[in-house]
Amino acid sequence: MNDPVFLRACRGESVEHVPVWFMRQAGRSLPEYRALRGSGSILEAIADPLLACEVTMQPVHRYGVDAAILFSDIVVPYHAIGFGVDVVPGRGPVIAQPFRRASDLQRLRDLTPDDIAHVTQTVDLVIEKLACTNTPLIGFAGAPFTVASYLVEGAPTRDFAVIKSLMHADPELFGQLLDRLVVITIAFLRAQVAHGARALQLFDSWAGSLTRDEYARFALPATQRVLAGVADLNVPTILFGVGTGELLALMSTAGSTVLGIDWHVDLDEGRRRANKPVQGNLDPARCLGGVELGVAAAREVLARSGTDAGYIFNLGHGVLPSTDPAVLEAVVRVVHEEGLAGVR
Repeated sequence: MNDPVFLRACRGESVEHVPVWFMRQAGRSLPEYRALRGSGSILEAIADPLLACEVTMQPVHRYGVDAAILFSDIVVPYHAIGFGVDVVPGRGPVIAQPFRRASDLQRLRDLTPDDIAHVTQTVDLVIEKLACTNTPLIGFAGAPFTVASYLVEGAPTRDFAVIKSLMHADPELFGQLLDRLVVITIAFLRAQVAHGARALQLFDSWAGSLTRDEYARFALPATQRVLAGVADLNVPTILFGVGTGELLALMSTAGSTVLGIDWHVDLDEGRRRANKPVQGNLDPARCLGGVELGVAAAREVLARSGTDAGYIFNLGHGVLPSTDPAVLEAVVRVVHEEGLAGVR
């Protein structure tokens, strides 16, 4: 078979149609997901390879997207090594004992294959299911700064006061923290590729909380080391953050194949700043007004995507829980039928 259009778009090659997938495409917005999972913990669901495989596959069956993304979470490796992480419904990752001092570095031990056997078993099952579709699986992890934000703050935050205080007051300790996260992140990503993932996404969701100088000093070097640590795997890598419009030029130096663009920046301007293949950037909220409005919003994004190769359609962040799946079904159709970027 020819390489999938998603992988070719990542490499800036020509495609038959513009590829599309959605961040958080597997999960809360799908009724079949809610019926399958019930009310249990998301970490329990991720720990069940059969269930996690089925959830990963649901949007492939429902939407006909051009890539699957593993049903998992960026805190999974840290839960696996016993750092004391839970994912609280409606709140997000919560840390029982947040990172505060040098002695906490000992709690960030190396990740072993046994720690994430449930993840790699899920990848094995998904690859088997995808074999007849030529649809690639995207593996992923959290970028060091974003993971550090959760571990230091102890829960999702709007002001990032605790982590910024640590960064500036004790940059040496902060650097040691990121050193540990780099090692764990590389191991997690490499394990997913070893079992069949054909692309990787690094979520630096909270990088947009940083100034340009802070990003260059405190986040970018660790991100570069992670991406360098998987470069020999020869799979496309995507770097994505929220609120990162002013950081795109810096992020483009991190070493990823593709740069994800959120909805705060017009796509044509985002492509110019990135100067490499890009992914994005429909505002997820534009999918809440019904099929007609969602399709109109998708066409606005397509109009800014141009005709140059190296473009993957996606949302500018994850699918919102109240999204009607019919809207995303219609968006996939219009992207496949009307997208021009790289189409030959």
